[in-house]
Amino acid sequence: MSSKPWEQWSPEKVQQFQEEFLTWYQKEKRNLPWRYNQDPYRVWISEIMLQQTRVDTVIDYYYRFMEAFPTIADLAAAPEDKLLKIWEGLGYYSRARNLQAAAQQILAEFNGKMPDTIDEIRSLKGIGPYTAGAIGSISFKLPEPAIDGNVMRVVSRLFCIEEDIAKASSRKVFDEAMRKIISHDEPGDFNQAMMDLGSSICTPTSPNCEECPIQSFCLAYKEQRQTDFPVKSKKMKPKDVYYVAGIIENQQQEFLLQQRPDSGLLASMWLFPLEEVSQARFSELKSSYTEDLTLFSSELVAEDSPIIFPDYPVVWQKKILGEVTHVFSHLRWHILVFYGRTNKNLEDSATWVKRRDFSDFVFPKPQQKMLGVWENNQATDNH
Repeated sequence: MSSKPWEQWSPEKVQQFQEEFLTWYQKEKRNLPWRYNQDPYRVWISEIMLQQTRVDTVIDYYYRFMEAFPTIADLAAAPEDKLLKIWEGLGYYSRARNLQAAAQQILAEFNGKMPDTIDEIRSLKGIGPYTAGAIGSISFKLPEPAIDGNVMRVVSRLFCIEEDIAKASSRKVFDEAMRKIISHDEPGDFNQAMMDLGSSICTPTSPNCEECPIQSFCLAYKEQRQTDFPVKSKKMKPKDVYYVAGIIENQQQEFLLQQRPDSGLLASMWLFPLEEVSQARFSELKSSYTEDLTLFSSELVAEDSPIIFPDYPVVWQKKILGEVTHVFSHLRWHILVFYGRTNKNLEDSATWVKRRDFSDFVFPKPQQKMLGVWENNQATDNH
């Protein structure tokens, strides 16, 4: 007899499982805008947006995206700055760039239509096994698993799978188990049922087993080991990086923005000037300039005694506006935000922008947070 629990399920048990699970899904499925039909473009966009992002956050972005780019051709032809502006705030901006690259690939290689085989879907830029499985099963009824964190959690408890879900090599185990139980008649609904169950009932820390539609099939529930699964090794902590930021205003009430390089982290996006500093320098600045967070009533430092950016002819406020922290997947940025004024041209390539025109520029989350610090200081300043 096989030691794999899913191989011990008879065809009759698999069918019973599918019927009970899909019946629950039809009654309880979430009302989401990308579920109104099975159009592969809609499914594709939603699945990419949902990576690393909560469903309730994605909904508004999804509506705006589909309004701006209703077809694959519209996405392929979009100016990058417009695309990134629509995406602004979702993070992981390579997702948006990969979407456009894949749309252009679809026009060039597939006559403008989403391919309908798993291998061809996988050939598109930015599409991995999970997204291909979602598109293939939902839009083309291919019995292909869509395995994400929710699905691995459900399946690991269903069969008491001991493999570490943090290891890429473990995916083949979950793939094998899913192929045993997935519905060949309604694979898209089955995959979405798995996602809904994992997000609403079979949650990471406090699974609501009493409400679970597949409780009677669950090996972990039978053995009362729900919290033992999934097995997951700890992720490496993100590296701490320290910055000072300068919100610099000129006599025309314009602010200096700098564009990031066209590759790498936050590529081509706009931020207030940033300068990386050591942790010791960061701590020194933080302890020296935190007495008063008022914007204009605080002392300004003379040009011959700069706090930050010594090469800039800026008169700096001798206070910190605030501190911003932003976590990427592998980095944690710590930013001290300062305010300064200048009446000189800082550099030929400088971009000076009125506050009312900020909406024309693509701002990543760290920039939005820095802008929020400045606006909060403005709102509380009486001078």
